[in-house]
Amino acid sequence: MEGNKRKRVLVGMSGGVDSSVAALLLKRQGYEVIGVTMKITPEKGQRPEGSSGLGQRGRLKEGVTPAGNKTSQSPPVERSSAPGLQSPPSSSITGDDSANKISRAGRRLSCFGDDSEEEVKEAEAVARHIGIPFQVVDLSREYEERILSYFRSEYARGRTPNPCVRCNAEIKFGLLLEGCRKLGLDYDYFATGHYARVRFEARTGRWLLLKAREVAKDQSYFLSLLSQEQLGRTLFPLGELSKVEVRKIARENNLPLSEKEESQDFYAGDYRELLGPGKPGYIKDLSGRVLGKHDGIENFTIGQRRGLGVSSTGRLYVVKIEPETGTVYVGEEKDLLTQRFRVEKVNWIARVPEAGEELEATVRVRYKSPELNCRIVTGAAWKVRTEEAGAGKAGAGRADVDFAGGGNKADSAGKGQRARRADTVDAAGRVAEAFRITEGAESAPVEAKALVEALSEVEAVLLSPYKAITPGQVAVFYDGEAVLGAGFIS
Repeated sequence: MEGNKRKRVLVGMSGGVDSSVAALLLKRQGYEVIGVTMKITPEKGQRPEGSSGLGQRGRLKEGVTPAGNKTSQSPPVERSSAPGLQSPPSSSITGDDSANKISRAGRRLSCFGDDSEEEVKEAEAVARHIGIPFQVVDLSREYEERILSYFRSEYARGRTPNPCVRCNAEIKFGLLLEGCRKLGLDYDYFATGHYARVRFEARTGRWLLLKAREVAKDQSYFLSLLSQEQLGRTLFPLGELSKVEVRKIARENNLPLSEKEESQDFYAGDYRELLGPGKPGYIKDLSGRVLGKHDGIENFTIGQRRGLGVSSTGRLYVVKIEPETGTVYVGEEKDLLTQRFRVEKVNWIARVPEAGEELEATVRVRYKSPELNCRIVTGAAWKVRTEEAGAGKAGAGRADVDFAGGGNKADSAGKGQRARRADTVDAAGRVAEAFRITEGAESAPVEAKALVEALSEVEAVLLSPYKAITPGQVAVFYDGEAVLGAGFIS
């Protein structure tokens, strides 16, 4: 307890009961706790036409300013973007009826939407009740650039995105903390109200992301793209608690939001409002016969049955989307079955496998799906790429090196004619010396070994076929209670 008083924890507060209890518990444990909230929806008057919003960078909530390295004292649960075998309702991208849940105040409960300002006010009220400072960081522009742009581009490619998983890695556990540091808010740890656990394993020297004790509430799926660096500075106070216990703590401490329902989606409205007009195309069966027309592939996802706009004597499902031609292919339910699929941009957490290694694991192909027994086949080739980048320099080259494992990344610190060295463990457990020429360098002798295919892209082979495995969704691999790694289904 005494040591915790010297540790500062920033708690990401969403205005919900989980993050509120997380902040309360950490304060009780003796940490110096500061509540932080990110504003991701711009003011209505600041929205450009055809956009969901573009805000001002780094703008503080009016009346809340930092004092030195501290803020002034002020007197979600994640949403699944996973498609099911049904058509998404007009108000949801999840295909889950629970996404339509309305709060007692009559508001749709979501992460992004016109009522986000109310969520900020609720978080501030909880911070005041607990007796901790509270800070708002405006990330509306960053959210537009990083998450909404990704959301639109994935649908334009005929894929179904998962904005919540990406937002956690890039915004909540990334740019939010960067914004806090720019405001003078240094910190030792960052905490949220997610139901998950983190533990350091001395044997491997890696941070493990573990399932929550209450498996039914486990949210490790949504945290699976966090890097080793991010996990090493993260606390999940609710990981050992059940939802019933959390609500009990909230009631006993008279927290204002102890009975608030959970948000179930990332957007409080019809997701098509975020996409803009689509390009018309054809709906065909698997033989190529035209069955009808559609207004844009953005309106479809793999496994969708309702709202297809074509008649048939039997049930039809979307089984393939071809963005190059704008064609949506439909078939029978059996045509949705898949036993092999590829996963790209894999973030390894528990351990980094060797190139060519095959791993036994389970995989969750969307948040609400069961864990499926599978075999992971890593890339057969561990490529060594050396490109010419300087005249007269034998072995000179330039390469962008992004090793599997999230935090193991050789990055630049700015412009200039210098290359930075990064020691990174390669697939066989040996240390490879990776170099990257910083932006603006004219030439420099660089030789780099890069894992291009061996680890960042894998094949998952299921023991039994499964329906509607959807490109763009996140596949999370588990080894028991530990997240082995995760990537995007391609």
